[in-house]
Amino acid sequence: MDALIKPLRAAKPSDVKPDAKTDSKSPDPRPEAARSQDTRPAELDPAEFQAAAIRPDLPRPSRAEAERAVRTLIAYIGEDPAREGLVDTPRRVVEAFDELYAGYRLCPAEVLNRTFGETAGYDDFVLVRDIGFHSHCEHHMMPFYGRAHIAYTPVDRVVGLSKLARLVDIFGHRLQTQEHLTAQIAASIDAILKPRGVAVMIEAEHTCMSVRGIAKEGALTVTTRFTGTFRDDPHEQARFLTMVRAPQR
Repeated sequence: MDALIKPLRAAKPSDVKPDAKTDSKSPDPRPEAARSQDTRPAELDPAEFQAAAIRPDLPRPSRAEAERAVRTLIAYIGEDPAREGLVDTPRRVVEAFDELYAGYRLCPAEVLNRTFGETAGYDDFVLVRDIGFHSHCEHHMMPFYGRAHIAYTPVDRVVGLSKLARLVDIFGHRLQTQEHLTAQIAASIDAILKPRGVAVMIEAEHTCMSVRGIAKEGALTVTTRFTGTFRDDPHEQARFLTMVRAPQR
């Protein structure tokens, strides 16, 4: 547990500010191939979906230090950390963090590494829909929750269905944005299983929007990510969306 969570996101080209000496109206000096990459989906660092996100070689705060930090926050809101009902709260909060953010210690690749070859020549996609999940937004550390729908078209071998749900839990039990969560799930299946295509849709309600700020309860955010045949074949993409939206029997 004495480790440091390593940063996962590298700076994007759009995050780099242009040189002040460069006229904003002047043509982009980069080669056409480099400019065209700006319109393509950004590639994720394999470290984001093929390994645990904790580096055991770097120290992080101890449990006692974490509990002291919780006491500080309790005092910050105007409460008395020594009050009977709050004396054990720091310990409980740290224990809850160990559970809620357990995904940092788990390896997505290990979840998908066991596959089965007895498919009898099955050549259509496999869909697991309505996978319930909960996560925490990285901006306010408030919960967001909903359902994930995952499809992939296997090549010779398939993965256990529960492993896809487990994959959602691993990435969900980290500080996230919904967009990043969607991309990580798709990228891990695509890179590790190497199917003909992957489709991921996530529908979620964010409490940082429903119980604070604009306070719009019930608003759903929908994100999708398609690779391979689902990205290139509109018919396959439409079939996936139709099956996800079909009423349950």
